[in-house]
Amino acid sequence: MSGPEATAEIFVTAFKALKRHERDAVLARIVGDSKLAEDLADTLALEKRRSQKSEPFRDVLKELKIRV
Repeated sequence: MSGPEATAEIFVTAFKALKRHERDAVLARIVGDSKLAEDLADTLALEKRRSQKSEPFRDVLKELKIRV
């Protein structure tokens, strides 16, 4: 397990040990911080797409109707 993975495991374990209202308070602070909320949204989008097959960049541009 890498350093970042170990840190994440400790954080998640501690988070799960909190009472519901304490977890809600932590999440509210994260969502209330625009930079952290943006990082969270980016991470969720990446995780959602992780299992998708890759596409050639030009095909994506064509699908989005972006001319190069």
